[in-house]
Amino acid sequence: MNAIPEDTGALPLLELRDITKRFHGVAALAEVRLRVRAGEIHALCGENGAGKSTLMKVVSGVYPHPDHGGDYGGELRFEGEVRRFAGIADSERLGIIIIHQELALVPQLSIAENLFLGHEPARLGVIDRLAMHDRAVALLARVGLRVSPDTPVGELGVGQQQLVEIAKALAKRVRLLILDEPTASLNETDSDALLALLLELRAQGIACILISHKLKEVTRVADGLTVLRDGRSILSVDCAAEPLSESRIIQAMVGRDLADRYPRRTPAIGELLFELEGWRAFHPVQAGREVVKGVDLTVRRGEIVGIAGLMGAGRTELAMSVFGRSYGRRISGRARLDGREVDLSTVPKAIAAGLAYVTEDRKSLGLLLDESIAVNTSLAHLRGVSRAGVLDAPREHEVAQDFRRQLATRCAGVDQRVMHLSGGNQQKVVLAKWLFSQPRLLILDEPTRGIDVGAKFEIYSLIAGLAAQGCGILLISSEMPELLGLCDRLYVMNEGRMVAEFPAAGTTQEMIMGAIVGAGESAHV
Repeated sequence: MNAIPEDTGALPLLELRDITKRFHGVAALAEVRLRVRAGEIHALCGENGAGKSTLMKVVSGVYPHPDHGGDYGGELRFEGEVRRFAGIADSERLGIIIIHQELALVPQLSIAENLFLGHEPARLGVIDRLAMHDRAVALLARVGLRVSPDTPVGELGVGQQQLVEIAKALAKRVRLLILDEPTASLNETDSDALLALLLELRAQGIACILISHKLKEVTRVADGLTVLRDGRSILSVDCAAEPLSESRIIQAMVGRDLADRYPRRTPAIGELLFELEGWRAFHPVQAGREVVKGVDLTVRRGEIVGIAGLMGAGRTELAMSVFGRSYGRRISGRARLDGREVDLSTVPKAIAAGLAYVTEDRKSLGLLLDESIAVNTSLAHLRGVSRAGVLDAPREHEVAQDFRRQLATRCAGVDQRVMHLSGGNQQKVVLAKWLFSQPRLLILDEPTRGIDVGAKFEIYSLIAGLAAQGCGILLISSEMPELLGLCDRLYVMNEGRMVAEFPAAGTTQEMIMGAIVGAGESAHV
C-alpha cells in the first residue's frame, strides 16, 4: 500500500498529522494522516467502522480538542495554523461545514426556516421573511431542488432532505465542505446533479471532503483520495499523478480482491406468492393528491423483483402503504398471498401475514437508537424470544449473537446501544430484526444505502440466500446497477404508476431511464 506522500506543493488547506482517537481505551483512529488542498475534491473511503465519520467529527469539532481524557492525539492544521476546536462552532467560524450522513433538520419548520436557522436575515431585529424566501429560492436552485421554500421539511423524502442540508451548508461561508455519503439516498440523475454542483464549488476554490461508497462517483470527481482501514490511513493517492481504479480502492478498503460485485445465483422461481391489484393511496396531508395510482404488481416464490424510479416516483409510498398502511390515506385495492386476499390494514396484521419492510430511514423508522442490538433484533418477533408471554433474555441474546455473526456486524457486543454503531452496521441490525420474523415477502427499501462495498456483498448474498429458500423479495433501489445485478424482474415506476416491466436479463440502464422519461416502451416487454 502507498504511504502518505510528502507534500511538495502549496500549503494544504487542511492537514492532519498522526490523529489518534480512543473510546473507552479502544482505538477508533490510529496515527491518521490526510491533506486537502484548497479547491480540491478529496474522497475518503473505507468500510463501515473504518473510522471515516469519526475522523470528520474530529475535523469539525464534534469531538473537541483537547478532550481532557487523553483520548485525542495528533495535530490538526487549517490554513497552515494548528487548530484546537472546542466545538463545532469553532470550526464553522473558519468555514468548515459538515453534513452528517444522518440529517439534522427540523421537520416541523419550512425549508427556508431550516436553511437559515440560527442566522436568519433580519431588519431592525425582525426576521426578514421576504429576503429569507428569496435567498432560499436561489439556494434550492443551486442544488437542483424544485420545491417551494415554504414546504415543511417533514413532507420531503430522505433524498430531498439531503439536498436541503447541502443548501443549508451553502448558506454559510464555506471554505471546506465535508459530505458524509451525500448521494446515498439519491438516484443517479440527482446524484449527477449533486456531483456537478461539487465541481462548480471546486471551481470557486471551495474544498470538499467526500465520504462515499459509490466508487464510480469517487473515480469521476476526486482530485485526491485517502482510504482508511481499521482506523488507519492505508492509501493516499493524487489522482492527477496516479491512475485510480475501483478495484484498487476496493482492495485497499477490504484488504482483498472482490472478484464479483454480485453473488452468482441460479434462480429457482416458483408459484405466485404475492399480488397487488389496483392499489391506490393518497397523500396523508394533501387530501386530494394521489401518490400511488392503480398499481398492479406480482412477486413469485424465490423471485427478486426490483422497482426502479426517480426520487418522488412513489416507490417508498407504495411500500409503506402496503406494509400495514403505515403511509397514506384512502388506501384501496386488493392484496393477495398464495391467491387469497389478505388483510394488511395494520402493521401487526402485515407482519402476521408474513410481510417485512426494511425502511430506507433506519434512524426514524427502523430502530430504537437508545436500546441495545439485542433488543432491536427481537422487536418484530417477540414471541420468538418469549416463554409463556415472558421475555427470555438469554434467548434474545443468543438470537442477536447469531445474526451478528451472519451479517458480520461490527460492534463491541450485542448489548451495545445501536446509536453508537456506524450507519452501515445500524442497517445490518434493521435487517436482522426483520429476518428474525421469518418473512414470506421481504420488502427492501434502499437496503444498502450508506454501506460499503464489502458489506454490500454480504447483504447481496443474504438476499440471494433468502430467495433460494423460497422467500419473495421486493427491492427498491436508486442504484440501477444494483437492480440489474440482483433482480430477476424489474418494474419501473413514475409519478405513482408502473410504467414498464422488464426481465432483468438483457435490460440496460438506458432502457430503464427511457421508460422513466417516457422515451422508451411503457408496456410489458
